[in-house]
Amino acid sequence: MAQSPRVLVIGGTGRLGGRVVPLLRDAGCEVRVLTRHAHETKNGVEYLTGDLSKDEGILVGVNGAAVIVNCAGNAKGDAQQARNLVRAAMQAGSPHLVCVSVAGADRIPVASAVDRAMFGYFGAKLEAERVVADSGLPWTTLRPTQFHDAFLIVAQQMVKLPVIPVPAGFRFQPVDTAEVAARLVQLALGTPAGLVPEIAGPRIYGMADLVRGYLRARGKHRMMVPVWIPGKAASAVRAGANLAPEHAVGQRTWEDFLAERVLTGT
Repeated sequence: MAQSPRVLVIGGTGRLGGRVVPLLRDAGCEVRVLTRHAHETKNGVEYLTGDLSKDEGILVGVNGAAVIVNCAGNAKGDAQQARNLVRAAMQAGSPHLVCVSVAGADRIPVASAVDRAMFGYFGAKLEAERVVADSGLPWTTLRPTQFHDAFLIVAQQMVKLPVIPVPAGFRFQPVDTAEVAARLVQLALGTPAGLVPEIAGPRIYGMADLVRGYLRARGKHRMMVPVWIPGKAASAVRAGANLAPEHAVGQRTWEDFLAERVLTGT
């Protein structure tokens, strides 16, 4: 690979992509960002307006890119976004696609309406993975566990209720966004590796423990009531299919995250 490859980051203004971009710049890469909203060039980063879900502006972005890091995605349109990306990338040559999925994507069955309502994200990510893997392009896919930031948003919403319903038996292994970003950049600067080992946070927490940690950090108190979630996907989560204890390489805990984001207000 060239000393300073041109890298396109899709979703480069989001929570994950916003951390990936400066790391790539620090590594000497020429960086472009595809974003839905117009931005001026800043810190040497070129921002291009486009929308992967609508298949708009992608061809301009991928043109000349040696590596494409896809940090975008959602539960409903992930596979179609992957198809749009692959189609554009194939027209631009043979760039290395580096994609973010989710730990447990192939271990959590998403078949029924109940499963899709709560865990459609896992099914969408797995479908997107397969689109990339079957494309014939060089690719690397990383499956992290859920981010601290995601649990913060959930906790902020849950504590608005006087009594908090907590899914019974659900456990999670949150990982820090910055640590995932660093791993993504490492993969982007390396050779295509296919499906690489998952990356997970250092500790496993029950959902109630995550909420209690947030409540303590905010100095609040709420009653919590366990709620049984039906379906095969929920059963798989209770069995730990979303966890990756053998890949607990992250260093930053939920408590560390809360200490910075909640206690200090940053």
